[in-house]
Amino acid sequence: MKQIILMRHGKSSWEYEVSDKDRPLKERGILDAHLVAEKFDSSNLSIDMAISSPANRALHTSMIFSRGVGFDLSRFQVSNELYDFSGGSVSSFIKGLGNNLNTVMIFGHNYAFTTLANTWGDSYIENLPTAGLVHIAFDVDMWSQIASGKTKQIIFPKHLRQ
Repeated sequence: MKQIILMRHGKSSWEYEVSDKDRPLKERGILDAHLVAEKFDSSNLSIDMAISSPANRALHTSMIFSRGVGFDLSRFQVSNELYDFSGGSVSSFIKGLGNNLNTVMIFGHNYAFTTLANTWGDSYIENLPTAGLVHIAFDVDMWSQIASGKTKQIIFPKHLRQ
């Protein structure tokens, strides 16, 4: 079985004159990433590898999440292929993962993640919100074979805020 966990970056700030890749998280984005990590940690799912888009907002989200769940950062990577908004590059990247990995977490962007969650999962999501997480399991042994999976978990920060 192969499992993919897609997490969209936290809410980012537009108040600085920086490139898209350099946009930072807003305070709400930081808080939401902590909330989602705390909720996810209770599922006790073991992640083999975590990979992030190189964009500042995705990297920051990935570090908050990874620390929050006690993830071993020696199994963390950054890939330019994940700085994708359509989903084509992300899909190709995931389908090319090594088959020694069974559960992989990806940090990146919309509309790519909403598209992939709806293409691969069996629960329709109108829009994966910032800091939203979707966990999909596939009954296959090779990443290249993933197509139709089962949505195991959806975590949206707005459902966790008090």
